[in-house]
Amino acid sequence: MQRNFFDYILISLKGMAMGAADVVPGVSGGTIAFISGIYEELIDSISKINLEALKILRKEGFASFWKHINGSFFIALFLGIGISVFSLAKGIKWLLANEPISVWSFFFGLMVACILFLAKSVEKWSLATILVMIVSFLAAYGITTLPPLGSHDGLIFLFFAGALAICAMILPGISGAFILVLLGAYDTVLTAVDEKNIKVLAVVAAGAVFGILSFSKILKWLFEYHRNLTIASLTAFIVGSLNKVWPWKEVISTKVDAHGKVIPLLEKSVLPGSYDGNPQVILAIVMALAGFFLLYGIEKWAGKLKTNQ
Repeated sequence: MQRNFFDYILISLKGMAMGAADVVPGVSGGTIAFISGIYEELIDSISKINLEALKILRKEGFASFWKHINGSFFIALFLGIGISVFSLAKGIKWLLANEPISVWSFFFGLMVACILFLAKSVEKWSLATILVMIVSFLAAYGITTLPPLGSHDGLIFLFFAGALAICAMILPGISGAFILVLLGAYDTVLTAVDEKNIKVLAVVAAGAVFGILSFSKILKWLFEYHRNLTIASLTAFIVGSLNKVWPWKEVISTKVDAHGKVIPLLEKSVLPGSYDGNPQVILAIVMALAGFFLLYGIEKWAGKLKTNQ
């Protein structure tokens, strides 16, 4: 595919949107990639980083290798992701601590728009489609109700946390950041990003590379041979994960970290009227609508770009 400079700028902007989503525990960068029209190219490109690519590098040189793995696409995309993650980490951390209802409402609206978009992509409805959606919904909902593990910062643990998180990150649905929350590694990784802790980031990145190279081949096969069932499954997965980003939560149990800070351990979703304090319902609705129409606008924009190509 021939691309010009503007095309790569556009890919970087999509990468920035993916990075912003991936910082928040509840929203997947894979969702943004799917809606913006680069998801299947991303999976296909990742799956090409294999032994065959190394043979091409050895026999035909770097230029052929770079073209084979779609290297320019990777550079543009991950540049955008990196800019977004490192610039937003501190701000997202502050917003989640000080304006949680507004943040979660915004992302709830984003995910509802994503569900509608994905549902339109299901081309054929059958008993198998419905069964797959039911199983995916129950799996996603079950994951969102799991209590997080205790905090861990061992390097081997962080390596495998990175591997699991990246698998979730490239799936439209539950985010890699949420997997880090469940594993008890989210604060460790977010702090490492904020403080530029190269050692921790390198270990997590190595785990991510290991995980994404392994998982991308499975995803590529699913999209190639079972596309309709895969999209249906992803749609239901996002519906099930809405529980995680519902703005109003009641804390069931807590824990105290090493610094004496009280951290919610287990929460359940409640109605705004049950929320202890000012529910900020109007603000929540406004933010949810903003998230919905932002993603709706991105989807329409991406559709026009595809039409004009």
